Amino acid sequence: MAGPLATVRVIDLTSVVSGPFATMLLADQGADVIKVEPPNGDMTRRTRPPIDDDGQFSPMFISTNRGKRSISLDLKRPEGIAALKKLIARSDVLVQNFRPQVMERLGLGEPAMRALNPRLIYVSISGVGDSGPYAEKRVYDPIIQGLSGFADVQAQAGTRRPQMIRTIVADKTTSVMTAQAITAALFAREKTGAGQHVKVAMLDTMLAFLWPEAMTNHVVVGREAPAGDHNARPDLVFPTVDGYITAGTVSDSEWAGFCQATDRPDLLDDERFNSQGKRAANATERVTLMAAILATRTTAEWLQRLDECDVPCAPVLRRAEVLTNEQVVARELIAEYDHPGVGRVRQARPAAQFSATAARAPSAAPKIGQHSREILGELGYGADEIDALAATKVIKEAKG
Repeated sequence: MAGPLATVRVIDLTSVVSGPFATMLLADQGADVIKVEPPNGDMTRRTRPPIDDDGQFSPMFISTNRGKRSISLDLKRPEGIAALKKLIARSDVLVQNFRPQVMERLGLGEPAMRALNPRLIYVSISGVGDSGPYAEKRVYDPIIQGLSGFADVQAQAGTRRPQMIRTIVADKTTSVMTAQAITAALFAREKTGAGQHVKVAMLDTMLAFLWPEAMTNHVVVGREAPAGDHNARPDLVFPTVDGYITAGTVSDSEWAGFCQATDRPDLLDDERFNSQGKRAANATERVTLMAAILATRTTAEWLQRLDECDVPCAPVLRRAEVLTNEQVVARELIAEYDHPGVGRVRQARPAAQFSATAARAPSAAPKIGQHSREILGELGYGADEIDALAATKVIKEAKG
């Protein structure tokens, strides 16, 4: 098994995206991730139209659960809980994102699992944390975009109406934060020999994510009044004759390069733009002027000119165009492989590259209970015992 986490076993009790995507990142890095699913499977198997004959796979499920093994256990049955506890006793990490107190009601709370396995890294992902007046709220990504101020960052110019970004940014950012926290806890365990409880909340994550630049006007206590409405200026998507590009002119050298590339040397001495501070203060005028200039040539012409003058720039691609972009293709950032029951699928290559412990190549997501028999066998269950659990529907085994 490849990857820096090749000796690590992770029990994934999560559903939807924040937990499954986090544990998939660990699977990419070599961890043996065992997805524990109810008999009807993770809800994301059904959140989009299925792409297989059995109705078990959606694109979202495949893209958040690749490389895992699946065991299907009915945790309403004592036999299912008993099997899960045996699994937890032999594992390094447990990740769950149930609502508060659900794990305790199942007899799987952190103190009980700590007694069962002192080295366990017990990870709890939540929407807004396990305390405070919102702790019991049902939470999805848009709730966190609203609570964290993220929707305000996207507010419409002029009207200041908040807007949601059209991707589940809070879920996925929490996934990355969780995966990093798990590896940090595993590193700490190598020093101390003891596990710990790691808590990650989506609201906490997004506040930390936004703070470096989106909350700059609130960093200094007593000086919270915003210097200006950053949302009032246009964004950095510039129409060209035949498409769209983006370009950045933060430093003095980049602004000088833009003026050279656009044959506008007069702008170097313009009192509104002749310093970094002035360009920021007059951002609306600057970006509007840039847009008018860049609308006069084709995308290819501008990219060549701006690159020659060392101005940060790129085409603004439609999603379908990303697949064939020359940089994406050259670095083989999108992998293709055959997924049983689905066909040929695409996945983004794991982002982190390791020189000595290469990340695992993307592989298929599992069917519900595809590895139930295999995993129970590893725990010491005999064939007759497994047959009995299947017959009484404590476990589910994948068909075919």
